[in-house]
Amino acid sequence: MKRLAWLLATSAVCGCLLAQDATVRVDASRRAGYKIPRTIYGTFLEPIGQSIYPGLWAQVLENPSFEENLWSAGQIRRMLDNEPALQRASQLGLPLPWEPLDSAQGARYEPRWNEAANSYRSLLIMALPDAQTGVRQQVFLPVHRALTYNGSLYAKQVRGPGAVEVSLRRRNRSESVLARAAVQLRDRAWQKYDFTLELSAREVRPLEPLDFVIALTGDARALIDQVMLFPADAVDGMDPEMIELARALKTPLVRFGGNFTSAYHWRDGIGPLDKRISMLNLSWGMPEYNHFGTEEFLRFCRLIGAEPQIALNLGSGTPEEAAEWVRYVNEKWGKTGLLWELGNELWGDFQTGYPTLGKVAALTKTFAEAVRRVDPAARLIATGQDPDHFREWNAAQLGLGPGLYEMLATHFVVGSGTVRRRNAPPQFIAHSAFALPVELERRLRRMKAQIDEHPGMAGRVKIAFTEWLFHGSDDASPRFHNMGGAICAAGLLHTFIRTADFLPVADMTGLIEFGGIWKKRGRVYGVPAYWAFRMYSTADATTPVATDTRVETYNVTDGNPRLPGIAEVPYLDVVAALNDQGDKLTLFAVNRHLERDLATDIEVAGFRPRGRVDIQTLSAPSIYQANNEMRPEAIRPIPAAVTIGGDRLRYTFPRSSVTVLVFEAGSA
Repeated sequence: MKRLAWLLATSAVCGCLLAQDATVRVDASRRAGYKIPRTIYGTFLEPIGQSIYPGLWAQVLENPSFEENLWSAGQIRRMLDNEPALQRASQLGLPLPWEPLDSAQGARYEPRWNEAANSYRSLLIMALPDAQTGVRQQVFLPVHRALTYNGSLYAKQVRGPGAVEVSLRRRNRSESVLARAAVQLRDRAWQKYDFTLELSAREVRPLEPLDFVIALTGDARALIDQVMLFPADAVDGMDPEMIELARALKTPLVRFGGNFTSAYHWRDGIGPLDKRISMLNLSWGMPEYNHFGTEEFLRFCRLIGAEPQIALNLGSGTPEEAAEWVRYVNEKWGKTGLLWELGNELWGDFQTGYPTLGKVAALTKTFAEAVRRVDPAARLIATGQDPDHFREWNAAQLGLGPGLYEMLATHFVVGSGTVRRRNAPPQFIAHSAFALPVELERRLRRMKAQIDEHPGMAGRVKIAFTEWLFHGSDDASPRFHNMGGAICAAGLLHTFIRTADFLPVADMTGLIEFGGIWKKRGRVYGVPAYWAFRMYSTADATTPVATDTRVETYNVTDGNPRLPGIAEVPYLDVVAALNDQGDKLTLFAVNRHLERDLATDIEVAGFRPRGRVDIQTLSAPSIYQANNEMRPEAIRPIPAAVTIGGDRLRYTFPRSSVTVLVFEAGSA
């Protein structure tokens, strides 16, 4: 029999599929001794890629202050590969990614150091007597919802006429002006000037690139600095569509952290926006404009109904700096006892100022005590290691003893398209990725066992899974923005539901970009993993109940390098939970099978359902299909309903799908 089971599992992974059905038995009278905390549906926000600039932060211009040294060499290489004309712009003295209005005019620009309205540099533009001379930058505007754009710039007249024209033009067609505004300089000192650009309806297509232009004429010369451009519908500087999609997710926590944490100094992101300094984000080799700082983050949390969870700088920061940030946030938020994370992935040498294994416990203790002096009610999360190699690092942190922190963090950010097996077919790669949540659950239970082994820690220290992501280099594997990534995400949510008695906090990477909300060429959309997450985070389900699923399983050998061997992975994974009132029963189901719909007998005990079951299904013709700016909702949940007779339902779960079934109680 064991040999037969092995053959069945192996043949399924290889694509030699055999008929299979499943049975699911749910006993609602057997309730778990814990509630599913809303905080397992936390999310994660970090300035990486275009998550904040120009993603959530609605200001559309890059490098608005004309600075240098805002991108790493690798990032510059990619920018030049994508836009070769930037090389000529750089030769003319223009900072990335600004371009000359007319490169044939030659050298009419000069960067000025220490003569700036903001940060360290401004740009001198020297017009020709008989032609416009200026700078431009490619922009994508959300013209599907906004035709009015409000902007500002700082300028200083040097000589000649004080007339500056700001405009939007067709990309690479300087003669085609779509909207313009005149700015009359009033002084030879720095002044801020506001302007508005109004586009005509249907004049610009969605996703169409435009040029934003600043131009002078008549032999004029002027210094320009700190140029901003926002859609008129921006909400406190943020994208309203991103706010709407984030609010709909009902995430209770937003973690402000990540690799940037270890070199982030919070005071850089407070105070008047026009005075904040642009600098290099050391972790990601991209600009940090500091426009989205602490107050903006807290405002975003309020707008979407979430609480802040902030990671403190234990790399280049000090305990005093951390304590002052706690004090500042508590005053602005009007509440103490928030979640604070003591560093981010401190075990990695990619973290600025990382501690060694022998120093991390003492560092954690020093910062924890500093925070407690400011806020004794603060809930602290110490840095732990990932579930695949946690023992040595976590042992050092656990050696501090009880009472210093409430949770130990773990992360799992994994390249889901890589396996150890040579020449592995796509089916094997996919099944290896789908199996990861199963093994992660086993590793988390080992992590809990290690915690419980330390004196005084059992029940007093829990686990916070503060980053999780399935990523890949392309759509030939399951990754965050295709349907395969949604299956991985839903499977991990099952793990969190089943371990929520000792894992009360989890933060999906990321609320903006990766597994969440994206903006490309001015269009905002959610990837399939976003929709899968939303199916769970918005469900009225709080108390897990006993669920027994009988279905064929498969084994993974030489799979993902992080967790290469995973045994007994069920093709159909089901968890069930009641709501607080006990009148609604929700089943969450993931079908990991790549090629087979699973006809399933569902039996419900301890709950009398009425005759209708409401269903949401997330699926696609291929696990490699994705949402993007051209097809923003190609994949999203499809609602349906079926009738049920008595306490049994025959239902077929589509292959490679995520499904939520809601039973409501009928009359006795």
